[in-house]
Formats: sequence, C-alpha cells, structure tokens
Amino acid sequence: MEPTSEKKLRKVVYLTFPPEASNKPVVCDLARVYGLAFSILKAQITPRHEGQMTIELSGPAEAYEAGMGYLREQGIGVVPAAQRISRDEESCIHCGVCTALCPTKALALNIETRRVEFDDEACSACGMCTKVCPVAAMDVQLENGAM
Repeated sequence: MEPTSEKKLRKVVYLTFPPEASNKPVVCDLARVYGLAFSILKAQITPRHEGQMTIELSGPAEAYEAGMGYLREQGIGVVPAAQRISRDEESCIHCGVCTALCPTKALALNIETRRVEFDDEACSACGMCTKVCPVAAMDVQLENGAM
C-alpha cells in the first residue's frame, strides 16, 4: 500500500527514440517497474526507425525521477512539454467540437448550461482542441518561449 503523504505528480513529456531503442518496451517498463501510469498522446516512428512520442505520466515524484533516469539510460531523449493550452472565453461559441477529441476530458459540455467548460488543471496540452476549434478560441502557449 502506498503512503498517502507521498507527492503525486502529472507531467507531459516529449520523448525521442534512436533507432536502436524504438523497438524496446520502455513505456511499459515505466508502468511495470516504476509504477507510473501513462497515456500516449501522440506517437510516430519514421522510416529510419527513429521515434517521437508525447506522453502524459502520473505517479509518485520519486518514481517519476527514477523512470526518467531509466529512459535516459536507454538513450531516449526526454524533454518536458513546454506548452499549455488557453481558451479565449469571448471567442468560444460553445459548439462542443473540442470535447469529442479531448483525451483527458478537460473540455466537457455542461448539460445544464449548454456551455463548454475548460479545466486547465486536467489539460495535458496535447493540442487536439486547437486543431478543430472553428473559431480558434483554443490556443497553444509556449512557456519560456521554448517548445
């Protein structure tokens, strides 16, 4: 049983895999060995077998740090996602298109008010909503000017 005082965190990271690491089950190892929960937000393998993956990880802070060390030992590049999503409340027409694609349910339609509610704490910054918003009310903001 986990101690309740242990600090939990949720982070989105961008991973880059060299060809020799793209066929290893490293993400599964993060769950199995380090006890981290994961959600793959985006993944791609190039014809040269190089991989890129945006992944949301959650779990104890100590396990997260150990897991990131493991990834680096495997030759995998690890970069924290340096972006967040914001919504222009005045532009939003509450059509609900974004709610269908939101993997974390940070965007949800309130049935009583018929308005789309945005929980920025639940948002993983995957950017899916920014691609489908018909009025561009959703926007990716870079933190510290870096991606």
